[in-house]
Amino acid sequence: MLTGCDDSSLVVDRLRDQARGKNTAVASFYFDFAIQKELTATAMLGSMLEQIINGMETLPEDISRGLKELLSTIYVDEPQLVDIMKILQLITFSLPTFMCIDGLAECVGVQRVRIVDLLKQILEKSPGTRIFVTGRPEIRAEIEERLAGRVISVSVCPNKDDIITYLRARLAEDETPDAMDEGLVAEILERIPENISGM
Repeated sequence: MLTGCDDSSLVVDRLRDQARGKNTAVASFYFDFAIQKELTATAMLGSMLEQIINGMETLPEDISRGLKELLSTIYVDEPQLVDIMKILQLITFSLPTFMCIDGLAECVGVQRVRIVDLLKQILEKSPGTRIFVTGRPEIRAEIEERLAGRVISVSVCPNKDDIITYLRARLAEDETPDAMDEGLVAEILERIPENISGM
């Protein structure tokens, strides 16, 4: 788990580049606070399963056979979470798999607990699977407890000087520079870095 990381898309892009042509599965999911009530375990894992299947150049025979058997037992139009998990576990057991989840803290608490428990099930049955998670520091203890022994946490904190450099660059691009006096600029450069330090 990486806390405080803002741009996990770089990790996803790198993994996809390295996985190309190697029969390695890569899937990602980005939690968005604005639609957090819609972001369920079923939606997240269903999206990841779809990405994994669509990203495979060819489906290995054992996975293809297993998928046909599993799909023949699904009687509903919409696959249920239990069905998605069966298929995911079949694939992740057979192929090296990378699952990247960004902004897990934006997920509703009940769903987050469910997701982490399901990820633990995948890790227990799929030794070739690696899961990369980003989130704010307040969920770190929860993740470490639920994935006990299966997680390495790295805290990434913003550097105050980098934030100030970024703010100066953005302020320099302002199309209405006369709208702010030096006092307001100084206040922005002081308060924003202080407020961001815990994110």
